[in-house]
Amino acid sequence: MENTQEKQKLSREAILEAALELADEGGLQAVSMRKVAARVGAEAMSLYNHIKNKEDLIDGIVDRVAARFVVPDVNGDWQEEMRKRAVSMHQVMMRHRWSPIPFVSRINTGPAQLRHVDATIGCLVTAGFTYEMADYAWNTLDSHIFGFTLKEISFPFEPEEFAEVAQRYQTLITEDKYPYLAGMSQAVMSGAHNGVQSVEFGLNIILEGLEAKRAAHWGHRLSTLRT
Repeated sequence: MENTQEKQKLSREAILEAALELADEGGLQAVSMRKVAARVGAEAMSLYNHIKNKEDLIDGIVDRVAARFVVPDVNGDWQEEMRKRAVSMHQVMMRHRWSPIPFVSRINTGPAQLRHVDATIGCLVTAGFTYEMADYAWNTLDSHIFGFTLKEISFPFEPEEFAEVAQRYQTLITEDKYPYLAGMSQAVMSGAHNGVQSVEFGLNIILEGLEAKRAAHWGHRLSTLRT
């Protein structure tokens, strides 16, 4: 039985914070009820007074990460709001490197995630996107954010190693067989290109394309009304 002192210090918030720390240190595989209990100085069974099960624990820490994303202003400039949202998501997930996979592989219905998604859709709809267009826009943006973040997390080399790696593979990437890869490698080795990618490059292209779609939609609506 848990004692009175243990009951007083245990809370869902404290348990989730401990689980989040474990995930940040060792990934989701490092999170267990036993390890979380040890982190908060309690018996494992006492956690079930606050957490339903392991799935509830994972859902809870994913939502704690979502709570750190910038929530779009529904009445703000939609492109600026989507840009701030995207950059914040990337930065937050880079601090919690285990988090992209559960975001894309689980049904996340925590309050922070629902608030974030609702505001995202609201910002787009208020800007003139139909619900169908907003759905495409939101998912296209998220595909870029999650995909770029996962690639950056998983990439086997650090930016300062790029020139050295290009040099290492010179004998494999020869100009006669792979002229354009060889040209790219030369650019990296010479310092003409640092090889560093930015989430904002693709983001800006997507936002420009979405604005063109939004403007074309309303242009078509106006021309239809005039005829």
